[in-house]
Amino acid sequence: MMRSPQLAVRCRGLVKRYGEGDATAMALRGVDLDVRSGELLMLVGPSGCGKTTLLSVMTAILEPDEGRCEVFGQDLRQLPEAGRARFRGDNVGFVFQAFNLLPALTALENVCVPLLLQGVRRDQAQTRARAILDSFGLGAKSGALPAKLSGGQQQRVAIARAIVHGPRLLVCDEPTSNLDAQAGHDMMDALRDLGRAPGRALVVVTHDPRIASYADRIAQMEDGRIVAISEAGGSGQA
Repeated sequence: MMRSPQLAVRCRGLVKRYGEGDATAMALRGVDLDVRSGELLMLVGPSGCGKTTLLSVMTAILEPDEGRCEVFGQDLRQLPEAGRARFRGDNVGFVFQAFNLLPALTALENVCVPLLLQGVRRDQAQTRARAILDSFGLGAKSGALPAKLSGGQQQRVAIARAIVHGPRLLVCDEPTSNLDAQAGHDMMDALRDLGRAPGRALVVVTHDPRIASYADRIAQMEDGRIVAISEAGGSGQA
């Protein structure tokens, strides 16, 4: 069991290797990291330092070679592969840098996907998806395919899809990379409010200095390790 009810994620001694023998690469080198319930934690560091691997471990996509990761009290090592998939579907929302929208589905259909995977009836899923697209200013684009949307619109659809099923852990990879300054601040306002809801947490990987003020804490990674964690204001746009 997780040692503190105030922690959404607790990682201890995480090691992840890729390859074998002389070709072995160390992606994680004994990572310790806590994500507090109700916080927005930003994960920063140079490309290739292990940020994406760490996110993949804490969201049960990858298994570490050593160490353990507990998410909302669940030790992910104890889950079989099918159990990890169910855990992700019920508890985790993803916003990918490349959006990963399904090109043959409309914006509305893309946002419905997590709900349909949970067994929600199609009409109910569409109602919830329309509501969140409306809240993101995309109601008029609900019938558009991704190829007909701008980069910023695709990003907002991706975020809508990530949060439509009410995940307790939301992980975002460069969520503002294709948004202008005002749109980026608007998006971070929405994400911060979601992350601070009771029983939820938000982890954001970013290189965007414009949004640093939204973080409650900032964790710096280098060469597969967490090298510093600093408290931040978490106040958002001035």
